[in-house]
Amino acid sequence: MRPDNIDQPPVEDPLAELERQLLHAYLAGAGYDFHELLTRNDDDARQLLTDASLYASERLSEIESRAHYLNKLRGLE
Repeated sequence: MRPDNIDQPPVEDPLAELERQLLHAYLAGAGYDFHELLTRNDDDARQLLTDASLYASERLSEIESRAHYLNKLRGLE
């Protein structure tokens, strides 16, 4: 089955850009470049990308939890 909307880009997760920024910030803080690490194929690069991903995931969970809590306080949930 072929999609009818092949001219439109896929819908992106609303927090995807924030996640990318968190990944880049973590790696920049450690003195590395995201794109350079993607081109490397060593264990150190994989570990740094894993650590950055874990950091971004933790921060996004924290942000979502705070947003949920504030919405609950405001009676929006």
